[in-house]
Amino acid sequence: MINIADIVIEDKRWSDFGIQDLADRTFSIVFDVLNLSKKWEISILACNDAKIIELNSTFRDKPIATNVLSWPAHNLKSDFIGKTPNKPILSNIEENLLGDIAISFDTCEREAVESNLHFKDHTTHLLVHGCLHLLNYDHINDLDALIMEKLETQLLKVMGIADPY
Repeated sequence: MINIADIVIEDKRWSDFGIQDLADRTFSIVFDVLNLSKKWEISILACNDAKIIELNSTFRDKPIATNVLSWPAHNLKSDFIGKTPNKPILSNIEENLLGDIAISFDTCEREAVESNLHFKDHTTHLLVHGCLHLLNYDHINDLDALIMEKLETQLLKVMGIADPY
């Protein structure tokens, strides 16, 4: 399998869980469905709530735990609300980093338990969600949220995971 994810593990529980294989498998399916080159890479910080609170505070001015944060490397946004973002295209001069994701073991685990979900399925959903943010999908307004949620549901169905919405 191709390593799409470049992972920095700050919380050993992610390593024990097998985050590298799960991320590579998840992103490979996302890239296949969206017809994207597998030369794209995604950087992941696999951390805990303490780190994600720090990041959420620094970058979003929200000093609370969250499940996943994303920082796209490219502006792919459509010029219109409710339209699919532009597709990233690799060229010889572009860096192949799609962006960065941080994911918190504590919040993922807590949410999975609270929602009676398998931890692996919930983590897969959050990796898909984070990846779509890197592709400039968003859920700030209702029209964009519908597009993003529909695509998430479609991708998760391909992976054998029930609709989270």
